[in-house]
Amino acid sequence: MFISVWQYLYRHFFRFWMKWLFRVFTRKCELQRICEGFIGGERTYKIENALVLSKNQVLQNATFVNHSEVEDRIEDIMKEKNINPKNDKRFKIRMKTCLLQISGYKQLCLDVENVRKSPYDSDNQHHEELLLKLWNLLMPNEKLKARITKQWIDIGFQGDDPKTDFRGMGLLGLINLVYFYAIVGINLTEMAYSLLKSNALKFHFYNSVPGIPTMEHFHQFYCYLFYEFDKFWFEEEPESIMYFNQYREKFHEKIKNLLLDYRVILTLKI
Repeated sequence: MFISVWQYLYRHFFRFWMKWLFRVFTRKCELQRICEGFIGGERTYKIENALVLSKNQVLQNATFVNHSEVEDRIEDIMKEKNINPKNDKRFKIRMKTCLLQISGYKQLCLDVENVRKSPYDSDNQHHEELLLKLWNLLMPNEKLKARITKQWIDIGFQGDDPKTDFRGMGLLGLINLVYFYAIVGINLTEMAYSLLKSNALKFHFYNSVPGIPTMEHFHQFYCYLFYEFDKFWFEEEPESIMYFNQYREKFHEKIKNLLLDYRVILTLKI
């Protein structure tokens, strides 16, 4: 209760006066101070918060900008905040990076969600080709006897028709599996998806991607999760596969804690 009251007072009263005082003493707006005082993911994260919390509609709209409109939105911000490009030559460059990352992250969320919502369709030739590609990648020396066969169970699927395993993550699960060649990965697809949707991946992408985060970057993060989970599993030495969910959650908490660091970059180190 106390925290929510403080947040309300800060957003609607204290924040305005704090910004005013800082502007009087520094002769620079909040956005300029953030661009000068912070780097990497922390800068982008603070710029995003400043834009979202602003009562100025021009600043609020900047977080929903299309990539092609970034330059125009920066010009609008500079006019609105009376920022002279001659006095602050780096502001425009820094803001462009921030807005591309912010808008790119939002678009990535939409792209991933669209793929996840696409169910696996056995009547779709492209889907079937992806599934066959997965088999060939995992079992290059063994021919698939039929489309529906218990051979799928040998590589980790729950039944003789793998399409039933894709219900939760849809086509996204299959695409990630083909990208990295493995079955436990459907669980890790769900983990990567939930981290993206909860915005836990913002610091990672804002630090590791100098421009627009894309599906390729999402797949790369998935590969990081897979490699690290494999290492984590063998280090923990679980008694059996029956403890999978327990260790999965433990690993999930470990990753979430790593992502709290505003300097975090999670990449494969093989």
